[in-house]
Amino acid sequence: MFAPGAGRFLVPAVVLLAALWGLVALAVLPRTVPPILLLAAASVVVAFLAVFFRDPERVAGPGVVSAADGRVRDVRQEGDRWRISVFMNVTDVHVNRFPLTARVAGVSEGGHGFRPAYRPEAEHNVQRGYRLDTAFGPVEVVQMTGVVARRLVSFVRPGDTRAKGDRLGMIVLGSRVDVLVPAAHFAPTVPVGSRVTAGVTTIAEERS
Repeated sequence: MFAPGAGRFLVPAVVLLAALWGLVALAVLPRTVPPILLLAAASVVVAFLAVFFRDPERVAGPGVVSAADGRVRDVRQEGDRWRISVFMNVTDVHVNRFPLTARVAGVSEGGHGFRPAYRPEAEHNVQRGYRLDTAFGPVEVVQMTGVVARRLVSFVRPGDTRAKGDRLGMIVLGSRVDVLVPAAHFAPTVPVGSRVTAGVTTIAEERS
């Protein structure tokens, strides 16, 4: 399965690749080095897009689940909230998911610049925040751009209600996604450096 909107990129690439193969098969293009290199490059592009836009079905895990695939880069308390930050590599699944069942209370834009997403100052990058109303109070998911990843995609709008693990959006070419949860209700369960899977890995549990 591919992420919503993947067709606008995949279909033209596949059509181009098929056309090139057809031209070679019909001997319109000679089987010399330049056409073969062109075919190889087109095949690599199609393979990359297929991997990049993959969107496997997943079963939501317990507690607060990660909103992104990747590696935990930071876990810290900020006032009355815990911030759990995940860095997405270019090879990770790029579809972001709801950490809890929630209603989208609002979507906001902010930040400026495109600093490396793994650095602390990336918190000021161009970003999109999703304010979520949950049974445990307000939760926030923040998509952050990076040096290369500058396109933020939303699959939801204010007023939408989604279940935990449902698709929220994606970031083209990696970058960073933060989840902020109320410290009065939750405690983090993942250490910095651990690998997490969007919609599956528990990143915080309800306090007893």
